[in-house]
Formats: sequence, structure tokens, C-alpha cells
Amino acid sequence: MLVAPDKFKGSLTAPQVAEHIVAGLRRSRPDLPVVSAPVADGGDGTVDAMVAAGFARLQTGVTGPVGKQVAASFAMRGETAVVELAEASGLRLLPDRPSATTALTATSAGTGELMRTAAMRGAKHIVLGLGGSACTDGGAGMLTALGARLLDEDEKPIPPGGAGLLRLARIDTRDLIRVSVTVASDVDNPLLGSRGAAEVYAPQKGAGPSEVAQLQAGLAHLAEIVRRDLGVDATDRPGAGAAGGVGFTALAVLGASMRPGIEILLEQLDFDALLAGARLVITGEGSLDRQTLHGKAPIGVARAAARAEVPVVAVSGQRQLTRDVLRRFGFEDAYALTDIEPDPEVCMAQAGPLLEELAVRIADAHLEQSLSRNR
Repeated sequence: MLVAPDKFKGSLTAPQVAEHIVAGLRRSRPDLPVVSAPVADGGDGTVDAMVAAGFARLQTGVTGPVGKQVAASFAMRGETAVVELAEASGLRLLPDRPSATTALTATSAGTGELMRTAAMRGAKHIVLGLGGSACTDGGAGMLTALGARLLDEDEKPIPPGGAGLLRLARIDTRDLIRVSVTVASDVDNPLLGSRGAAEVYAPQKGAGPSEVAQLQAGLAHLAEIVRRDLGVDATDRPGAGAAGGVGFTALAVLGASMRPGIEILLEQLDFDALLAGARLVITGEGSLDRQTLHGKAPIGVARAAARAEVPVVAVSGQRQLTRDVLRRFGFEDAYALTDIEPDPEVCMAQAGPLLEELAVRIADAHLEQSLSRNR
């Protein structure tokens, strides 16, 4: 059996989810061969998933979203590094709750510092996972950390954060560190407009209507300067609005390609090889809902399993999709912690033991069926 879940946000990391599922399976069948391959979709938990897959975890101090030093990790194997924006520039790193001030001043500099460190350690290709961002600076901080100069009319560096973009007069990329970048994201928003980075995501980062307008203007100005100085227009490219516009800068200035995060992660895990010997796959995430169907990790796992003709079941903290809907997307069955414990708060607090109980049920219900199917 192949166990390939994403995290249960707020409760367990993806490796912890996998650990509890494996424990439950072996509680039911002690001799059951099980392979654990926790996954992620490019957001929070991507580095953890890659470390569980055999990448080395490297830690360094970087500039956090409000300018204070924070400890952040990236994963590396050979010449490939996996950098997770949330590790260095994430909402969870804010010292307090998001506010109007942090919405205007939060920076992506730490993400660029992680990328620079990875390049200095020999990385020729960087997978950049976007998600959970505290900043709406259009990736300006990231660019600066990678050696670009973003200057105002007086040839001085612009202030950090999205508000500082309005002072941008020119961009100098002569000293920019050049490395191949693939952006891992399931976000397809453009940079600007009603579906753009400021309108959709800045309110989640503490911005009110006036801050949203200011951030929108700053991002539009950044796009204008990039178009003028670098001859690139990426404002409408899908994913340009990811992580407060970091997607835009990665595409327009770093020349990055963008792909669904789960596809990249499955490639790095050599997931097809793991599927070759599997009789059943167990995947899942904290909530199976409409967002799941738009390219989240369980859907990517289900698609890969379908190509290999291996049945898939899903586990989750709560399930907002009917089994009929999930079957249409390739899942044979689905289980939720709320099937056992209806109180969501108890599910959050006791996610590990409840997952083990679900795994016992899955083994009892599906193992003989899967073995019979494959005999």
C-alpha cells in the first residue's frame, strides 16, 4: 500500500499524517508492506515532503516578512533545490496578526535569500513553491536579494513592501543571480484586476480597501517599469498573482516556468516508480472540498494512480464533497475524521489517533478487495 497524503493544516504535517496512517494500517495487518510518500502542492509543507522523500534539509537565517531575522529551511538533492516561500516570507512568520501596516510593508526578501543560498551551494535548478505569503510586494524583495537593484528617482533602493513599489524608477538586473526556476503553484490569478494579487489576497494579509488600492497601484507601476526596462509583459499570465505578485517577478524577470505544484512534487518523488508495485493508494488533506478539485495534492495523486490503474482512497479531517463527486475524480472511497468524531475541534486536537482508526477501517474494507483484484 502506498500512503501519499498532504498535510492536515493546523494539525499535522504531511509526514505526520503518513506516519499515523501507516501505524493504523500495521495495527490491522502487522506484516502489510507499506511505502510512505507524503506529498505537497507547492505551499506550506513542501520542504517537509521533499525531506521525507530523501532530500537534505538545509537551514539558514533570512530576512522575515517584517524585516526581522528568522530561521528558514530549503531542501536540496544534487543540483535541485526546493524553496518554499512560506518558510521565509509566510503569514505564519508575522509576530502578530496581519495588519494594514504589515500588508503594505511585508517583503519577500527572505525567499530570495533562500534562493541565493541554494545557488551558492550548487543548485542549478530551483523549484519555488508559492503559497501562504505575507507580502504583496510583487517579488521586489526577492529580486533585491538575488542581486537586482530596484531604485527610486534619487538612485536609492526603494523601501520594502508593496507600498514602496510606487517609488520605483528603474530596475537594474546586471548583477542578478541567474538560475533555472520552476514555480510550483496551483494559483492561476493574473497580477492585476479583480482577480489579481491585491484584490483577492491582500485582504487576507491585513489590507483594508485603501491598502488594497495602494497595493494594486504599486503592482501596476512595477509591471510598467518591468515592461519598459526589461521588455517583458507578464501581468496576464496565469499565476502572475501568486504570493502577492512573486509569481509575476519569477515569470517576467527570472524567466521561470510555472506548473501545478503537485505535478512537480510527484516527479521529484519518482511517484510513477512507487506506483508500479502498489495495490492501493491512500491520499488526502485536511479538508476535501471544492478547492481540492482544482489541482490540489489529492487530485494530482489520484490522476497519477489512475494512469497506473491503481485504486485510490482519500482521508481528510472533514469532507464537504459527496462520495459520488469524488468517484468522478478517481477516488474509490473517502473517509473523514468527522465520520468518527463529529466535533471539529476534537478532530483537530486528536487528529493522529483518529487517523489511525480510519486506517484500520481502510485496511479492513479495502485490503482483501485490492488483493483479490490484483491476484
